[in-house]
Amino acid sequence: MVGIIGYGAYIPRNRIKVEEIAKVWGTDAPSYKRGLMLEEKSVPAPDQDTITMSVEASRRAIRRAGINPAEIGAAYIGSESHPYAVKPSGTVLAEALGATPECHTADLEFACKAGTECMFIALSLVEAGRIKYGLGVGADTSQGAPGDALEYSAAAGAAAFIFGKENCVAVSEETYAYMTDMPDFWRREYQYYPQHGGRFTGEPAYFTHITAAARGIMKKSGTSPKDFAYVIFHQPNGKFPFKVGQILGFNKAQIEPGWLVNKLGNTYSGSSPLGLTSTLDIAKPGDRILLVSYGSGAGSDAFIWKVTDRIDEVRDLAPKTRDILDTNKKYLEYGEYAKFRHKILKAE
Repeated sequence: MVGIIGYGAYIPRNRIKVEEIAKVWGTDAPSYKRGLMLEEKSVPAPDQDTITMSVEASRRAIRRAGINPAEIGAAYIGSESHPYAVKPSGTVLAEALGATPECHTADLEFACKAGTECMFIALSLVEAGRIKYGLGVGADTSQGAPGDALEYSAAAGAAAFIFGKENCVAVSEETYAYMTDMPDFWRREYQYYPQHGGRFTGEPAYFTHITAAARGIMKKSGTSPKDFAYVIFHQPNGKFPFKVGQILGFNKAQIEPGWLVNKLGNTYSGSSPLGLTSTLDIAKPGDRILLVSYGSGAGSDAFIWKVTDRIDEVRDLAPKTRDILDTNKKYLEYGEYAKFRHKILKAE
């Protein structure tokens, strides 16, 4: 048996409401709240980035796993907002956690599915017997141009998972991937803000890939929606996960525990992984969980997890995701937010 032995989440305490953004740009805030089901989003402080959030989430995962970090054989961070264009985030993470120089590290990118990309590789290395423990992190401080629709959702957060063969809290039953060349979202070198293909974002991008990956893994495993207690989809907005769930035959009760985007925003590489941490916080032994990510470019990773009895022993060893999301919040005005996100710069 190979699976998750520890998990952790981190979300910055700063928030901005959609009304505050709309007030500046003269847009219709109620349309974002009704149509896209967005209320507010997280905002990283000036001293927070992909690395700092990855360290915090990973320390919480280690606490739940109860392992010596020196035994972690691989540590991967998936993000599209690595602080450096040339210098790895993974080496900083590994050293901060107390891993040894023999720990294999790498930074991965694949838009919003870079986090599940890391999870798949770390899980596979453990399964192959190449390492004892593997760490996969999805983290982002995502970008949205001033006045662009992405500004209402682009948020920050991190989720970390440690994989091993003993003391699993959730066993991996199946994995699946579905990829095509679909340029629905991109950012060229030296560009600060990404661009998106507008009408291509839903179809044939998000819905095509998630439905193909979900149906593929269910066919491969001989399962159907009724076999799952919970399902987590990538959350670019509040509406898409419920719509794709309806297409696939899942109900609202299966989706809601991992649905964070209305109060969190889209954390890109951390989006569906954070949904998994939130779901593990309330799951019971024996529950099956389906996780399907999505990354523009485009592709989806799918996983089936079966929760074990150990979940009850470890879930309270670190902060729970909903508690982090709903408490100790600090609301920003647009000027503070713009300063924090480097949308305005101090003249030299």
